[in-house]
Amino acid sequence: MQRPTPRLCGAGSVGQLVRYLTAAPRDFLAVATPGSGKTAFALRVAGELLSEGIVDRITVVVPTEHLKIQWALAASGVGIALDPKFSNSSAQTSSEYHGVVVTHAQVASHLTRHRVRTENYRTLVVFDEIHHGGDAKSWGDAIREAFNDATRRLALTGTPFRSDESPIPFVTYEPDGEV
Repeated sequence: MQRPTPRLCGAGSVGQLVRYLTAAPRDFLAVATPGSGKTAFALRVAGELLSEGIVDRITVVVPTEHLKIQWALAASGVGIALDPKFSNSSAQTSSEYHGVVVTHAQVASHLTRHRVRTENYRTLVVFDEIHHGGDAKSWGDAIREAFNDATRRLALTGTPFRSDESPIPFVTYEPDGEV
């Protein structure tokens, strides 16, 4: 498996990229409007982490099936091979891939499979539209359990809060001072 060559990310995320690369956090929440480059940002981070040997594998978690193909296509454009057809019945992914793209529901239906995959490799987990992780309590719980041991976790969203006040997995909350 070849390591990808890092490329530039979307202009809307350059400041966040610098912050991420400087701080090297385990958890990072990137908040940006639709079309501003969240996917490009995440792929740039993934490329950097792979090329530096910080991670060996990538898992991208998306809310819907059609986004699996979109992520795999975008990743292939920057030299990162993601398997959008990974199924829970598979124990392995071909060594031709840097990782997989799965849905929240897929993780929830077999969280042990995803936890073991994450524990076996130094893994970057990218959560596309992380606020959906609070949509169903089972999704949030499964995501927390499956990816608790990830080397790095990168959460992307245009909506960094939920109106129902369900906590978003891997997001740190601070009191706002309101009663």
